[in-house]
Amino acid sequence: QIGRMMTNSDLHATASRFKHAKNLDDVDPEDFAWAVPIMRAGYAGRALVYLVVAGVSLWSIFQGGEAEGTKSAMQSLDGPIGVIIIIAIAAGLFAYAVWRLIDSFWDLEAYGTSAKGIIARIGMVVTGVVHGAIGVIAITALGYASSGSKGQKLLSDFMQSTLGSWVVTIAGLLTVATGIYYFYKAISQNYRDHLQANHFTMHWNFLLRAGLAAQGATVMIIGGLIAYSGLSSNSSGAGGLGTAFDWLKDQAFGNILVILLCLGLLGFSLFCMVNAFYRIIPKAADPSVESMAYKVQQLAS
Repeated sequence: QIGRMMTNSDLHATASRFKHAKNLDDVDPEDFAWAVPIMRAGYAGRALVYLVVAGVSLWSIFQGGEAEGTKSAMQSLDGPIGVIIIIAIAAGLFAYAVWRLIDSFWDLEAYGTSAKGIIARIGMVVTGVVHGAIGVIAITALGYASSGSKGQKLLSDFMQSTLGSWVVTIAGLLTVATGIYYFYKAISQNYRDHLQANHFTMHWNFLLRAGLAAQGATVMIIGGLIAYSGLSSNSSGAGGLGTAFDWLKDQAFGNILVILLCLGLLGFSLFCMVNAFYRIIPKAADPSVESMAYKVQQLAS
Protein backbone atom coordinates (compact mmCIF):
# COMPACT_ATOMS: atom_id res chain seq x y z
CA GLN A 1 0.00 0.00 0.00
CA ILE A 2 2.81 2.39 0.87
CA GLY A 3 4.36 1.73 -2.51
CA ARG A 4 1.15 2.78 -4.24
CA MET A 5 0.86 6.06 -2.37
CA MET A 6 2.35 9.23 -3.80
CA THR A 7 5.81 9.98 -2.47
CA ASN A 8 6.60 13.43 -1.06
CA SER A 9 8.38 14.35 -4.29
CA ASP A 10 5.36 13.20 -6.31
CA LEU A 11 3.03 15.32 -4.17
CA HIS A 12 5.27 18.34 -4.61
CA ALA A 13 5.40 17.82 -8.36
CA THR A 14 1.64 17.37 -8.56
CA ALA A 15 0.92 20.49 -6.51
CA SER A 16 3.26 22.54 -8.67
CA ARG A 17 1.68 21.29 -11.89
CA PHE A 18 -1.92 21.77 -10.70
CA LYS A 19 -1.96 25.19 -9.03
CA HIS A 20 -5.50 24.77 -7.69
CA ALA A 21 -4.79 21.42 -6.05
CA LYS A 22 -3.72 21.82 -2.42
CA ASN A 23 -5.23 18.77 -0.73
CA LEU A 24 -3.34 15.83 -2.17
CA ASP A 25 -1.76 14.41 0.97
CA ASP A 26 -1.92 10.61 1.18
CA VAL A 27 -3.75 10.37 -2.15
CA ASP A 28 -3.45 7.28 -4.32
CA PRO A 29 -4.44 8.15 -7.92
CA GLU A 30 -5.41 4.52 -8.56
CA ASP A 31 -8.19 4.81 -5.96
CA PHE A 32 -10.00 7.33 -8.17
CA ALA A 33 -9.11 5.99 -11.63
CA TRP A 34 -12.70 4.72 -11.94
CA ALA A 35 -13.94 8.34 -12.14
CA VAL A 36 -11.94 9.18 -15.29
CA PRO A 37 -14.18 7.32 -17.81
CA ILE A 38 -17.28 8.96 -16.29
CA MET A 39 -15.66 12.38 -16.66
CA ARG A 40 -14.69 11.69 -20.28
CA ALA A 41 -18.19 10.47 -21.18
CA GLY A 42 -19.76 13.48 -19.48
CA TYR A 43 -17.70 16.10 -21.26
CA ALA A 44 -18.11 14.27 -24.58
CA GLY A 45 -21.90 14.32 -24.13
CA ARG A 46 -21.80 18.00 -23.27
CA ALA A 47 -19.72 18.66 -26.39
CA LEU A 48 -22.19 16.73 -28.53
CA VAL A 49 -25.10 18.87 -27.32
CA TYR A 50 -23.50 22.13 -28.45
CA LEU A 51 -22.23 20.56 -31.66
CA VAL A 52 -25.75 19.44 -32.56
CA VAL A 53 -27.47 22.71 -31.57
CA ALA A 54 -24.94 24.96 -33.31
CA GLY A 55 -24.61 22.69 -36.34
CA VAL A 56 -28.35 22.26 -36.87
CA SER A 57 -28.91 26.00 -36.35
CA LEU A 58 -26.26 27.00 -38.88
CA TRP A 59 -27.63 24.51 -41.41
CA SER A 60 -31.15 25.82 -40.86
CA ILE A 61 -30.03 29.45 -41.31
CA PHE A 62 -28.17 28.66 -44.53
CA GLN A 63 -31.32 26.92 -45.79
CA GLY A 64 -33.37 30.05 -45.11
CA GLY A 65 -34.72 28.91 -41.74
CA GLU A 66 -34.02 29.92 -38.14
CA ALA A 67 -31.65 28.89 -35.38
CA GLU A 68 -32.95 26.06 -33.22
CA GLY A 69 -33.08 25.67 -29.46
CA THR A 70 -31.75 22.57 -27.72
CA LYS A 71 -34.95 20.51 -27.83
CA SER A 72 -35.91 21.63 -31.36
CA ALA A 73 -32.44 20.80 -32.65
CA MET A 74 -32.65 17.31 -31.16
CA GLN A 75 -36.14 16.76 -32.53
CA SER A 76 -34.86 17.65 -36.01
CA LEU A 77 -32.55 14.61 -35.98
CA ASP A 78 -34.54 12.07 -37.97
CA GLY A 79 -33.98 8.40 -38.63
CA PRO A 80 -31.91 5.76 -36.86
CA ILE A 81 -28.76 7.88 -36.87
CA GLY A 82 -30.62 10.75 -35.24
CA VAL A 83 -31.96 8.44 -32.53
CA ILE A 84 -28.44 7.11 -31.88
CA ILE A 85 -27.07 10.66 -31.59
CA ILE A 86 -29.83 11.69 -29.16
CA ILE A 87 -29.30 8.57 -27.03
CA ALA A 88 -25.56 9.34 -26.98
CA ILE A 89 -26.30 12.92 -25.93
CA ALA A 90 -28.64 11.82 -23.14
CA ALA A 91 -26.19 9.18 -21.87
CA GLY A 92 -23.34 11.69 -21.96
CA LEU A 93 -25.29 14.35 -20.11
CA PHE A 94 -26.40 11.92 -17.43
CA ALA A 95 -22.75 10.84 -17.14
CA TYR A 96 -21.76 14.52 -16.78
CA ALA A 97 -24.38 14.99 -14.06
CA VAL A 98 -23.06 11.93 -12.21
CA TRP A 99 -19.48 13.11 -12.71
CA ARG A 100 -20.20 16.52 -11.16
CA LEU A 101 -21.84 14.88 -8.15
CA ILE A 102 -18.95 12.44 -7.74
CA ASP A 103 -16.45 15.25 -8.24
CA SER A 104 -18.08 17.29 -5.50
CA PHE A 105 -18.63 14.44 -3.02
CA TRP A 106 -15.09 13.02 -3.24
CA ASP A 107 -13.52 16.44 -3.91
CA LEU A 108 -11.59 15.06 -6.87
CA GLU A 109 -10.52 18.57 -7.89
CA ALA A 110 -8.92 18.96 -4.42
CA TYR A 111 -10.67 22.23 -3.58
CA GLY A 112 -10.88 21.37 0.11
CA THR A 113 -13.37 22.53 2.74
CA SER A 114 -12.57 26.24 2.83
CA ALA A 115 -15.39 28.66 2.04
CA LYS A 116 -14.13 29.02 -1.53
CA GLY A 117 -13.82 25.25 -1.87
CA ILE A 118 -17.34 24.62 -0.55
CA ILE A 119 -18.78 27.17 -3.00
CA ALA A 120 -16.93 25.52 -5.87
CA ARG A 121 -18.22 22.09 -4.87
CA ILE A 122 -21.80 23.35 -4.52
CA GLY A 123 -21.45 24.82 -7.99
CA MET A 124 -20.52 21.35 -9.28
CA VAL A 125 -23.75 19.93 -7.87
CA VAL A 126 -25.81 22.70 -9.48
CA THR A 127 -24.19 22.23 -12.91
CA GLY A 128 -24.71 18.49 -12.57
CA VAL A 129 -28.43 18.92 -11.90
CA VAL A 130 -28.78 21.37 -14.81
CA HIS A 131 -27.12 18.99 -17.26
CA GLY A 132 -29.17 16.11 -15.95
CA ALA A 133 -32.25 18.20 -16.82
CA ILE A 134 -30.89 18.72 -20.35
CA GLY A 135 -30.50 14.95 -20.55
CA VAL A 136 -34.21 14.68 -19.75
CA ILE A 137 -34.87 17.12 -22.62
CA ALA A 138 -32.97 14.76 -24.91
CA ILE A 139 -35.19 11.87 -23.83
CA THR A 140 -38.21 14.12 -24.39
CA ALA A 141 -37.00 14.74 -27.94
CA LEU A 142 -37.33 11.00 -28.54
CA GLY A 143 -40.99 11.23 -27.62
CA TYR A 144 -40.70 9.37 -24.32
CA ALA A 145 -41.97 12.29 -22.25
CA SER A 146 -44.53 15.05 -22.46
CA SER A 147 -43.98 18.18 -24.56
CA GLY A 148 -43.55 20.37 -21.52
CA SER A 149 -46.65 22.53 -22.03
CA LYS A 150 -47.91 21.63 -18.55
CA GLY A 151 -44.58 22.72 -17.11
CA GLN A 152 -44.80 26.02 -18.96
CA LYS A 153 -48.30 26.61 -17.56
CA LEU A 154 -47.11 25.81 -14.02
CA LEU A 155 -44.24 28.25 -14.45
CA SER A 156 -46.61 30.93 -15.72
CA ASP A 157 -48.95 30.43 -12.77
CA PHE A 158 -46.03 30.48 -10.33
CA MET A 159 -44.71 33.73 -11.80
CA GLN A 160 -48.02 35.49 -11.25
CA SER A 161 -47.32 35.45 -7.51
CA THR A 162 -44.96 37.94 -5.86
CA LEU A 163 -42.78 35.10 -4.55
CA GLY A 164 -42.63 33.45 -7.97
CA SER A 165 -41.67 36.69 -9.67
CA TRP A 166 -38.80 37.27 -7.24
CA VAL A 167 -37.58 33.66 -7.43
CA VAL A 168 -37.44 33.74 -11.24
CA THR A 169 -35.78 37.17 -11.23
CA ILE A 170 -33.10 36.01 -8.79
CA ALA A 171 -32.59 32.84 -10.84
CA GLY A 172 -32.08 35.01 -13.92
CA LEU A 173 -29.55 37.22 -12.15
CA LEU A 174 -27.64 34.17 -10.93
CA THR A 175 -27.61 32.89 -14.50
CA VAL A 176 -26.19 36.22 -15.66
CA ALA A 177 -23.51 35.90 -12.98
CA THR A 178 -22.68 32.45 -14.36
CA GLY A 179 -22.26 33.96 -17.82
CA ILE A 180 -19.94 36.60 -16.39
CA TYR A 181 -17.92 33.82 -14.79
CA TYR A 182 -17.48 32.17 -18.20
CA PHE A 183 -16.13 35.49 -19.49
CA TYR A 184 -13.80 35.66 -16.50
CA LYS A 185 -12.51 32.17 -17.30
CA ALA A 186 -11.91 33.20 -20.92
CA ILE A 187 -10.03 36.34 -19.88
CA SER A 188 -8.06 34.89 -16.95
CA GLN A 189 -7.51 31.53 -18.69
CA ASN A 190 -7.62 29.82 -15.31
CA TYR A 191 -9.01 26.72 -17.07
CA ARG A 192 -5.38 26.06 -18.05
CA ASP A 193 -4.85 24.73 -14.52
CA HIS A 194 -7.19 21.86 -15.41
CA LEU A 195 -5.93 20.91 -18.89
CA GLN A 196 -2.90 18.93 -19.92
CA ALA A 197 -0.20 20.77 -21.83
CA ASN A 198 0.29 19.32 -25.30
CA HIS A 199 0.68 20.53 -28.88
CA PHE A 200 -3.04 21.06 -29.45
CA THR A 201 -3.94 22.81 -26.19
CA MET A 202 -0.89 25.08 -26.33
CA HIS A 203 -1.26 26.10 -30.00
CA TRP A 204 -5.05 26.28 -30.32
CA ASN A 205 -5.82 27.89 -27.00
CA PHE A 206 -7.41 30.89 -28.75
CA LEU A 207 -10.27 28.64 -29.90
CA LEU A 208 -10.86 27.48 -26.33
CA ARG A 209 -11.00 31.10 -25.13
CA ALA A 210 -13.40 32.06 -27.92
CA GLY A 211 -15.66 29.12 -27.07
CA LEU A 212 -15.79 30.10 -23.41
CA ALA A 213 -16.55 33.73 -24.30
CA ALA A 214 -19.39 32.61 -26.60
CA GLN A 215 -20.83 30.41 -23.85
CA GLY A 216 -20.60 33.40 -21.50
CA ALA A 217 -22.52 35.58 -23.95
CA THR A 218 -25.18 32.89 -24.41
CA VAL A 219 -25.68 32.31 -20.69
CA MET A 220 -25.82 36.06 -19.99
CA ILE A 221 -28.51 36.56 -22.65
CA ILE A 222 -30.54 33.64 -21.28
CA GLY A 223 -30.16 34.94 -17.73
CA GLY A 224 -31.14 38.47 -18.73
CA LEU A 225 -34.27 37.22 -20.45
CA ILE A 226 -35.18 35.07 -17.45
CA ALA A 227 -34.70 38.02 -15.08
CA TYR A 228 -36.82 40.26 -17.32
CA SER A 229 -39.52 37.58 -17.43
CA GLY A 230 -39.53 37.49 -13.64
CA LEU A 231 -39.84 41.27 -13.35
CA SER A 232 -42.61 41.37 -15.95
CA SER A 233 -44.32 38.15 -14.70
CA ASN A 234 -44.26 36.84 -18.26
CA SER A 235 -43.04 33.26 -18.60
CA SER A 236 -42.69 33.43 -22.40
CA GLY A 237 -39.21 34.94 -22.14
CA ALA A 238 -37.92 32.35 -19.68
CA GLY A 239 -36.28 29.83 -21.93
CA GLY A 240 -32.99 28.44 -23.14
CA LEU A 241 -30.95 28.69 -26.30
CA GLY A 242 -33.99 28.99 -28.54
CA THR A 243 -35.18 32.08 -26.65
CA ALA A 244 -31.70 33.58 -26.82
CA PHE A 245 -31.56 33.00 -30.59
CA ASP A 246 -34.99 34.61 -31.03
CA TRP A 247 -33.92 37.67 -29.03
CA LEU A 248 -30.68 38.07 -30.98
CA LYS A 249 -32.50 37.71 -34.29
CA ASP A 250 -34.69 40.73 -33.43
CA GLN A 251 -31.64 42.97 -32.93
CA ALA A 252 -29.82 44.96 -35.61
CA PHE A 253 -27.82 42.58 -37.82
CA GLY A 254 -29.66 39.81 -36.00
CA ASN A 255 -28.84 36.93 -38.36
CA ILE A 256 -25.15 37.83 -38.31
CA LEU A 257 -25.19 37.86 -34.51
CA VAL A 258 -26.91 34.47 -34.41
CA ILE A 259 -24.38 32.99 -36.85
CA LEU A 260 -21.48 34.38 -34.81
CA LEU A 261 -23.00 32.94 -31.63
CA CYS A 262 -23.43 29.53 -33.28
CA LEU A 263 -19.79 29.58 -34.41
CA GLY A 264 -18.82 30.46 -30.85
CA LEU A 265 -20.87 27.55 -29.51
CA LEU A 266 -18.98 25.26 -31.88
CA GLY A 267 -15.88 26.59 -30.13
CA PHE A 268 -17.42 25.74 -26.76
CA SER A 269 -18.20 22.27 -28.07
CA LEU A 270 -14.51 21.96 -28.89
CA PHE A 271 -13.64 23.19 -25.38
CA CYS A 272 -15.82 20.45 -23.86
CA MET A 273 -14.30 17.78 -26.12
CA VAL A 274 -10.78 18.93 -25.22
CA ASN A 275 -11.78 18.52 -21.56
CA ALA A 276 -13.02 15.01 -22.34
CA PHE A 277 -9.59 14.02 -23.62
CA TYR A 278 -7.19 16.19 -21.64
CA ARG A 279 -8.83 17.30 -18.40
CA ILE A 280 -6.73 16.74 -15.30
CA ILE A 281 -8.35 15.21 -12.23
CA PRO A 282 -5.82 16.03 -9.49
CA LYS A 283 -6.69 13.06 -7.25
CA ALA A 284 -6.56 10.64 -10.21
CA ALA A 285 -3.71 12.18 -12.21
CA ASP A 286 -0.26 10.90 -13.02
CA PRO A 287 2.16 13.20 -11.15
CA SER A 288 4.24 13.55 -14.32
CA VAL A 289 1.41 15.25 -16.24
CA GLU A 290 1.96 18.96 -16.77
CA SER A 291 -0.91 21.45 -16.86
CA MET A 292 -1.08 24.23 -19.43
CA ALA A 293 -0.61 26.83 -16.70
CA TYR A 294 2.52 25.08 -15.45
CA LYS A 295 3.92 24.80 -18.99
CA VAL A 296 3.28 28.48 -19.72
CA GLN A 297 5.01 29.39 -16.48
CA GLN A 298 7.99 27.23 -17.47
CA LEU A 299 8.23 28.83 -20.90
CA ALA A 300 8.03 32.32 -19.43
CA SER A 301 10.80 31.70 -16.89
